[in-house]
Amino acid sequence: MNNWLRTNKVAMWMLTVLRVYIGFKWITGGWGKLTGGGFDASGFMQGALAQAGGDHPAVQPLWASFLEHFAIPNVGLFNVLVPIGEFAVGLGLILGTFTTFAALMGMVMNFAFLFSGTVSTNPYLILAEIFIVVAALNAGKIGLDRWVIPYLRAHVWGRKNKADEANNAMNGKKTADAA
Repeated sequence: MNNWLRTNKVAMWMLTVLRVYIGFKWITGGWGKLTGGGFDASGFMQGALAQAGGDHPAVQPLWASFLEHFAIPNVGLFNVLVPIGEFAVGLGLILGTFTTFAALMGMVMNFAFLFSGTVSTNPYLILAEIFIVVAALNAGKIGLDRWVIPYLRAHVWGRKNKADEANNAMNGKKTADAA
C-alpha cells in the first residue's frame, strides 16, 4: 500500500482530488477567520479547559495544563497563528506546494482541536492527511511540488537528481562529488 501511494499514477490522481478537497476545507476556515473581523480563540480555550474536570473529562490533564499555563496566557499569539495556519495549510494543499508539510501541519491543528474536546470532522481530516503524508511527493505531483521540490533539491539542499547523475556517469562527465 505504501509503495502504491508513493508511486502509482492512479493514486496520484486520487490524492490530488483528496488534497484539493482538504485544502478547500482548510482555506475556507482560515479565510473566514481572517476576514470575519476579530477571531478570538479565548472562548474556545476556556471551554476546552472547562471540559477537563468531572468523572469523564473530554480534555486530558496534560492538555489542560498546556491550555491553562501557555495557550490562554498567550491567546493573542493563537489568534494570529490559527487563521494564518489554516489558510496556509489550505493554500499549500490546493496548490500542491510543500504538500507533505502542509498536510502534516493540518494534522497538528486537527490533533490540537481533538485534544481540546472538539470532534467534528477532525478525525476524518486526520485520516485523509495521513494518506497525503505517507504518499509524500506523489501527492503533490499534480501541483507546484512537481517543480518546486526538484529545484530546491538541486539548488538549495545541494542534492542532485539521480537521473542527472546517471546521465553524467554514462557520458563520462564527473560530478562535483566525484571530483
